[in-house]
Amino acid sequence: MIYQVVLVSVGLVAQASAACSRAVLQDAVVAYIQAQAAGNPSLLPQAKNVSYAENDVSTDITKGVLSQAITIDFNRSIFDTTECSTFTEISAATNKHPYVIETRMTLSGASVTSIQSVVADSGDWAFNAAGQLSWAKKEKWDPIPEGKRDSRAVIKAAGDAYLDSWADGKVKVPYGTPCARLEGGSYTGDKNASANTCHMPEFPKPFPGVANRRYVIDEEMGGLGIFNDFPFIDKTRPNGTPSTNLLKVEGGQIRFIHETTVCATRNCGR
Repeated sequence: MIYQVVLVSVGLVAQASAACSRAVLQDAVVAYIQAQAAGNPSLLPQAKNVSYAENDVSTDITKGVLSQAITIDFNRSIFDTTECSTFTEISAATNKHPYVIETRMTLSGASVTSIQSVVADSGDWAFNAAGQLSWAKKEKWDPIPEGKRDSRAVIKAAGDAYLDSWADGKVKVPYGTPCARLEGGSYTGDKNASANTCHMPEFPKPFPGVANRRYVIDEEMGGLGIFNDFPFIDKTRPNGTPSTNLLKVEGGQIRFIHETTVCATRNCGR
């Protein structure tokens, strides 16, 4: 099986003050991509008590999607050297069973201690693996020059403002221009690539807010991955369904947003 490993940074030098080196995190992601392509979780450098969950449900790692050999068409990752975590987006549009998989891994030393995946396929919100692959490949997620990188706090605040604005339209979100949002397979930047098309309207009340946020922050890439529970969208799960947002922030402004959301019922009952 042919698979492509897209490392979104070329920096392999360990950061002395970081909890993990970028090289260790990158090696873990390479192993993860190889494991998913082969359907062999044992290729990962797992800690003895590694935890594994799919769509917020604890799962036997040998029986989940990671144990299925999948044709990986494209992948993109960000690396959090402070929290020893990674966020990887997998596009598997040409696989016999198309998927979009978002995975957050945490490490201790060089060992993976936890794996959380949001696994989207047919019937999930706005799912279109071919569309997702096409648009994701066209975006440029280049490293940001060292002197122009935002702090962790700035990157996190941009993502939180975006999610908070769904419940409160008065929240000012630092959208950049251009800005494009990829939701499932639907893309807002296709007709006017120079415009700000990331804006999300305020959801109808009552809207409980986006809870259970888990972050991966990559200052070098301006990358932010947020695992969360998305309320409202699934009629059968009003308090939230597993969802992820992957953002690129440059100069304190959001440039790209990718959203992947699973549904308990087909198309979330909408």
